[in-house]
Amino acid sequence: MSDAHQVLVAASILNADFSRLDRVVHKMERAGADRLHLDVMDGNFVDNITFGPDIVAAFRRLTDMPLDVHLMIAEPARYMERFIAADPQTISFHVETTEPDEAKTEAIAAIHEAGQGAGLAVSPDTPVAAVDPWLSELDLIMIMSVHPGWGGQGFIPETAPKIAEARAKLAQAGRGGLVHVDGGVNSKTADVVGAEGIDVCIVGSALFQRSSDASQEVELVKQRALEAYAAGVSR
Repeated sequence: MSDAHQVLVAASILNADFSRLDRVVHKMERAGADRLHLDVMDGNFVDNITFGPDIVAAFRRLTDMPLDVHLMIAEPARYMERFIAADPQTISFHVETTEPDEAKTEAIAAIHEAGQGAGLAVSPDTPVAAVDPWLSELDLIMIMSVHPGWGGQGFIPETAPKIAEARAKLAQAGRGGLVHVDGGVNSKTADVVGAEGIDVCIVGSALFQRSSDASQEVELVKQRALEAYAAGVSR
């Protein structure tokens, strides 16, 4: 990873107004978000249901922003080709899914064959070491700082040290992979994840509250995460 540490903001659209996806995209572009984070839920792996590959493809038609697809579904390998065809930049799925390890390996290989980045997500109660069998093939590790399934949850501070652990693992693997953190991240918690060396802050509810200034929130998240990282490096 580069010595000049950067923090990116991926806008999670889980709590956005789905009646006007074009407005959602343009708002995030104007706000300075670096990426869009798309949460796919199936009502099985998690209780909530969101959308499928057709909506991912619709976002692809609306913007050139990088799209990060986060599959919270029970059988990601089964549906992987359809999500690959929607043309996101990255696809991540949960290491906790009950599909065989061979299916996980094949899913990661299929993502790479399409020229896309592959990631594994780790829920709050799952150790980062669960991704070790696939570490050399990962372009990102997603640390869940809330329990998967619903937007608007509060950040779980006990998950923060997993960011530094994941970052060290990716650095050792040598693929230049990034650590994403998902859940309850905003300008008030950015310093916590920044101190652990986070690469990508996934910010959702804070960008879509009626009283919020999305541009200011993006700027503050980056600023506070970077300040906390710099303070830790200087100690």
